[in-house]
Amino acid sequence: MTVAYISLLVLVGIGRLAELGISRRNQRQLEKQGVRKIPEPHFRWMVMLHGSVLVGAGAEVLFLRRPLIPALAIPMAALFVLSNALRWWVIRTLAGHWNVEVMESSLVGVVSSGPYRWVRHPNYVGVVMEIFSLPMIHTAWITAIVGTLGYLEILRRRIRVEDGFLMSSPDYRLTMGGKPRFFPRMFKRHSRSPREQHAA
Repeated sequence: MTVAYISLLVLVGIGRLAELGISRRNQRQLEKQGVRKIPEPHFRWMVMLHGSVLVGAGAEVLFLRRPLIPALAIPMAALFVLSNALRWWVIRTLAGHWNVEVMESSLVGVVSSGPYRWVRHPNYVGVVMEIFSLPMIHTAWITAIVGTLGYLEILRRRIRVEDGFLMSSPDYRLTMGGKPRFFPRMFKRHSRSPREQHAA
């Protein structure tokens, strides 16, 4: 099973390279439309962390002899599949807007379909789920914890840059500003009518 798990890590790495290819293609098309890239000093750390999680999970399994525990592996594998389904839903929904770097894409339209009907940053939810679940499939818990905490810190800094730009767009603010960042609201808040406010 160790060989199968290492093979999975390699396939995920190949998938990351394919995503970079899609991102670069979209970036070139956006740039032709006058869309520029937003300077982001944390992007290189994000790329390094993704690679480190793959290498770290493999090394932890091989050198620390982490066991494959079916009771843990099965739900973590399910979470991993779910995370990738969400991420590819995002890629499909954003189409030419999708990019691994922060772009001024709101200038050529705001996407509010697919998972963006409910939240502003569904892709990051999928990535966090994947970074945690992939190492945990083979009980590489050190990589899972360190990788997840590291990504959350990088994400906190990235979203400050990304939201700062996005919210400066009136169209984006009107369409997406009232939606939560990561998790859909379970219950909609209903504003009270003037008569109800007066009665209160």
